[in-house]
Amino acid sequence: MMHRENSSGSINKHLDSGKYVRYTTEQVEALERVYSECPKPSSLRRQQLIRECPILSHIEPKQIKVWFQNRRCREKQRKESTRLQSVNRKLTAMNKLLMEENDRLQKQVSQLVCENTYMRQQLQSVSAPNADASCESAVSAPLHSLRDANNPAGLVSIAEETLAEFLAKATGTAVDWVQLPGMKPGPDSVGIFAISQSCSGVAARACGLVSLEPTKIAEILKDRPSWYRDCRSVEVFTMFPAGNGGTIELLYTQTYAPTTLAPARDFWTLRYTTTLTNGSLVVCERSLSGSGAGPSVAAASQFVRADMLPSGYLIRPCEGGGSIIHIVDHLNLQAWSVPEVLRPLYESSKVVAQKITISALRYIRQIAQETSGEVVCSLGRQPAVLRTFSQRLIRGFNDAINGFNDDGWSILSSEGAEDVTIAINSSKNPTTSSNSLLGGVLCAKASMLLQNVPPAVLVRFLREHRSEWADFNIDAYAAASLKASTYGCTGIRATRFTGSQIIMPLGHTIEHEEMLEVIRLEGQPISHEDAFASRDIHLLQMCSGVDENAVGACSELIFAPIDEMFPDDSPLLPSGFRIIPLHSKPDVLNTHKTLDLTSSLEVAPTSGSAAENAESSSSRNTRSVLTIAFQFPLESNLHENVAAMARQYVRSVISSVQRVAIAISPSGLCPSVGPRLSAASPEALTLANWICQSYSCHVGSELLQVESASSDSVLKTLWHHQDAILCCSLKAVPVFIFANQAGLDMLETTLVALQDITLDKIFDDLGRKALFSEFAKIMQQGFGYLPGGICMSTMGRHISYEQAVVWKVFEAEENTMHCLAFSFVNWSFV
Repeated sequence: MMHRENSSGSINKHLDSGKYVRYTTEQVEALERVYSECPKPSSLRRQQLIRECPILSHIEPKQIKVWFQNRRCREKQRKESTRLQSVNRKLTAMNKLLMEENDRLQKQVSQLVCENTYMRQQLQSVSAPNADASCESAVSAPLHSLRDANNPAGLVSIAEETLAEFLAKATGTAVDWVQLPGMKPGPDSVGIFAISQSCSGVAARACGLVSLEPTKIAEILKDRPSWYRDCRSVEVFTMFPAGNGGTIELLYTQTYAPTTLAPARDFWTLRYTTTLTNGSLVVCERSLSGSGAGPSVAAASQFVRADMLPSGYLIRPCEGGGSIIHIVDHLNLQAWSVPEVLRPLYESSKVVAQKITISALRYIRQIAQETSGEVVCSLGRQPAVLRTFSQRLIRGFNDAINGFNDDGWSILSSEGAEDVTIAINSSKNPTTSSNSLLGGVLCAKASMLLQNVPPAVLVRFLREHRSEWADFNIDAYAAASLKASTYGCTGIRATRFTGSQIIMPLGHTIEHEEMLEVIRLEGQPISHEDAFASRDIHLLQMCSGVDENAVGACSELIFAPIDEMFPDDSPLLPSGFRIIPLHSKPDVLNTHKTLDLTSSLEVAPTSGSAAENAESSSSRNTRSVLTIAFQFPLESNLHENVAAMARQYVRSVISSVQRVAIAISPSGLCPSVGPRLSAASPEALTLANWICQSYSCHVGSELLQVESASSDSVLKTLWHHQDAILCCSLKAVPVFIFANQAGLDMLETTLVALQDITLDKIFDDLGRKALFSEFAKIMQQGFGYLPGGICMSTMGRHISYEQAVVWKVFEAEENTMHCLAFSFVNWSFV
């Protein structure tokens, strides 16, 4: 079969049974119209087309079929060609970026060799310099006086110096940059990230490729509150043009404190925007000395003035579109002003890299993908709307933690030292109604130190097991209070909550480091009069920091009650958790230390092994700070009642979180969470043998290819099997009781959390119908095959699988059915 087109593209030729068919322009247009509606028409649709379109009446149906096949092939080739061209442009730009980075490193090596030689020569006669040569730029560049800021010529001079020092950091050797652990460069990575471990203050650098124009990128990055979640406000006090076509601005910036244990930070800076001779756009910034602008008198005691050393953005246009961007953040956060236990948070370049540098580059890439239409969101919401919801959740949570006086917050007086702080904002209206009984908002907040608790694991547990720490009746109170004319507990009708939650994903960032979702807490009315009324509670929830490999990243779970059909301007009253690691992780990590079988399935090391000792030492030294803040609407005459309820509730949440922390800590396991199977556990070994023996008995082939028939070998091979293997109980509500590593990865959960996942929640409607239709056959003959389909993980991600094998698992006596096993073949995330 052959296909050709003439130069005008209006005639197609098909070879069928030795004859060419020449299509006229009108025939091609008619076929194209059908193709735009249905690229793969059925046989009946093609016959209908021939009947309805007289100009195609003499064409054979088989020839029409061939035309559509060739048309689909051309479309596929066109898309593939476009994709390959895009990949080629990215690789070309990335190659250029890596070559420049290599040149910079070679210059840095040469500089270090020269410095080493000089130091050797001067060792006997001259004392070694106190400061590292690589920090010379930062140390010898004092903050410029406010006196210079009153003189435009002085400001221009400061701006030019800032530009030179920033470029030396971005592309030169002014700072000894070290690659950030865990961030590998490549065509699919966000960018190349580095930190400094020797210069004064904390510094981080990023460079990457973004498919936006330089002016658009600069506009986005200048709007710091939109992407830097800890930025409270940026005020431009003065702006005037520079002589070379650039602009100079004097800015006052306020940032939130991440925890209740430290004051917030503010900056008084000069920002210089200009275009270089090579067409690159530069936005650089540095602090000015002197008081300058400052916070209001009411909030002055809540801020500490921090310093920004020359930092900024270098944006270079690429051939064929897009830009290469270099980002440098160099700060002195005045770590002396916080308790000693929190100082690693203010002295770590890794934290700055995660919170500011990487966040900036990720945000730009997110905007670029949304602009190109690559981002698909759920429930009909636009990406910009979902972004706004996330920003409002985090901003409201930060406002609650910091409780700035100029926002109307005041601390409720209490006797003695309180572990839970109660703050009231009488001027804040959490609703859109004008309820005269409104008394504002009450916030109960506290911070605590966690020892040897992985933040990502803790946040995942809190997200997946809300019933373990939350009181759904308190959620119901907050939800009811946010509705007009339903203030107070009297507005709540008697409801019994099932303890289960349904997670409905709304959207996520391109690397899944942040997820936005709607949580439905299922409730049932107790009164028969309200039997048909829905008592479900809905929460808008943002979860981030679930990746254990992200060095220096904090983990957050922030939520707010909403209506079922919440509009884009819905009032939000956020509450939640923030867990910040205080000690950076080592370069070599055991990234699977969760409540599952992973650690127990490794070959048991000797008690005196160096690896075990190193891991144990590392685990004992990991610390993090947990900050909890819960907000409640209140009536003007119920301050004391709501305060007492809030204080008691937060204390109960803290107690629950402490129990969970003990459970997930490698140094101990809470019995209430459930026993952990180990390689020596008879239950684990027995179940693995039952699964394999039952499969062989029913299907007639071996599930595993094991060299040894020992129980340990069978369990380990099953655990590392490439297909997702899960076992489901045969109770009234089937729940999963076991999964191998692939199964846990597919469902994005842990072995303990797996026990709360019911069978019907992972299948879509077609999958459930297929299972129900085959269930009788499975129970009769012992096994069955389900066609390929789609299922869903606990994180709301869709998973495709080629086929699912289902078989009954019998106990050793072969007459007692233990569970039902599933094997999802060739699964992958969609």
